[in-house]
Amino acid sequence: MEDPRANGERSHDNNNNHLSKKQKLSSKFISDSEIHQEFAHHQLGISRINNGSFGSCPASIIAAQKRWQLRFLQQPDDFFFNHLQKGILRSRTLIKSLINADHVDEVSIVDNATTAAAIVLQHVGWAFAEGRFEKGDAVVMLHCAFQAVKKSIEAYVTRAGGSVIVVQLPFPVHSEQEIIAEFRKGLAKGKAHGRKVRLAIIDHITSMPCVVIPVRELVQICREEGVEKVFVDAAHAIGSVHVDVKQIGADFYVSNLHKWFFCPPSVAFLYCRKSSPDPDLHHPVVSHEYGNGLAIESAWIGTRDYSSQLVVPEVLDFISRFEGGIVGIRDRNHEAVVKMGEMLANAWETHLGSPPHMCPSMAMVGLPSSLRVLSDEDASRLRTHLRNRFGVEVPIHYQAPKDGNDSDRVTGYVRISHQVYNTVDDYLRLRDAINLLLEEGVTCQSLHKDK
Repeated sequence: MEDPRANGERSHDNNNNHLSKKQKLSSKFISDSEIHQEFAHHQLGISRINNGSFGSCPASIIAAQKRWQLRFLQQPDDFFFNHLQKGILRSRTLIKSLINADHVDEVSIVDNATTAAAIVLQHVGWAFAEGRFEKGDAVVMLHCAFQAVKKSIEAYVTRAGGSVIVVQLPFPVHSEQEIIAEFRKGLAKGKAHGRKVRLAIIDHITSMPCVVIPVRELVQICREEGVEKVFVDAAHAIGSVHVDVKQIGADFYVSNLHKWFFCPPSVAFLYCRKSSPDPDLHHPVVSHEYGNGLAIESAWIGTRDYSSQLVVPEVLDFISRFEGGIVGIRDRNHEAVVKMGEMLANAWETHLGSPPHMCPSMAMVGLPSSLRVLSDEDASRLRTHLRNRFGVEVPIHYQAPKDGNDSDRVTGYVRISHQVYNTVDDYLRLRDAINLLLEEGVTCQSLHKDK
């Protein structure tokens, strides 16, 4: 459970209500100029509205990381024997409190969500290979699951005899009920002909297109339908939406700390619910710690740079400089990205890809149909053109219409992000760049010819 006091959020108890106005004004939070200094290493002249892909790390955290790196390089043996495991345990303990886990043993620190997916899917693949699961039993996933997750399913599950059911989610999406209805259909398909659904993989926030999924409701449906295990891929969640692993109720939950939580790349936590422990859950990189539990295995996979896993305390110090802490940051990011998304949609006479409450710190905004984004290749060319010509970094999504008629439909969407370093000018630059392309009569096909 996120503690408002730990996150710097003002308490509303009676004592604080009696604070004088002078006392309240004495609190000092980070200023705009200080935020600018923390991210002054960002390349000048670029509107970075793609925090979702790689995140962003402030200068004070980069400095903390360098101190850890130097400590290792100065005396590796002392670092290894006296500091590394203590430091990782401290980070795990802080994460445990952030996500409301019951015990620190439920929290492992890994490189990223891709590594966590490999851990979970390796475990499932072994069960198929060793005959504990019947050939043809199913894994259910959303069609917009991250590509690395799809490849892990291919590498570990399908080659061992498991089948895969892909749930097609609607987009644009208008309500959570649309998602819930399609998910129920996918589970029914997975259970057809006497099969069992051994694992459901659910995104908390889909990457592309970006939508907040009603994850708690989908996990509950899985329990009702007898799904054996549930893995929530929440790569974008921590720092962007509220995370309470006990409320969500999944067996496995992973979120990157370098996307929306200001850690340097790359670091993620993998939560494994202790009420359903499994000693056969292992890190795919086998070290001398094999067999000592996933958290310990993950804390040592050979000589490498562990500094990104050790700076969680300093990151929490950075976050505490903002009014409201992580709660305040994510609320302001959400409000800002919705406001900027609606501004762009109005300027281009299009729409958002989902209702505002289903946007995290990212939003999908329809592009004018006259740009003729008609394929993934078109989306890639337009993205490159915006970067090279206008200094705008933003992902673009191609969405084919269901009936195949794309002549006057919105088939291209930008995925805009908002993080604390962004300003209104970043989004105005994107707006004006698209408007100039429209004035020039540019289409994605003409960009291909120019190339």
